[in-house]
Amino acid sequence: MQTSITIEVRPTEIDVMGHVNNAKYLEYMEWSREDWYNKVNLPFDTLTEMNVGTVTVNIDINYRKEALLGEHLTVTTEPVRKGRTSYVLKHVIHNGEGERVADAEVTSVTIDLKARKSVPIPAELGKAFE
Repeated sequence: MQTSITIEVRPTEIDVMGHVNNAKYLEYMEWSREDWYNKVNLPFDTLTEMNVGTVTVNIDINYRKEALLGEHLTVTTEPVRKGRTSYVLKHVIHNGEGERVADAEVTSVTIDLKARKSVPIPAELGKAFE
């Protein structure tokens, strides 16, 4: 399932170059990832009840075009692939003109919250990749 959120670039997200600071794109993607989990019926509380956490272990990001103050950005998230304990979600950020601003593949691992060790992806999460 592909999901998307729209955000407006705020003054606190701008760096000395006058555009969105590179670290903010990761935050935008994190917000979109949280929205994706909610829409596949696996919000944080549900995962916690299952004693499962998700840990980001790799981010491969490409910055394509600068985003400026006041722009409206759309961040899409979709599942790409899953392994036994890890999975990849793809994020794409477009500006209001439909131009690609950034894209990334984010690899996460599911862990046992008590043991703090990786565990197989729960079936409920695996279904989101079908």
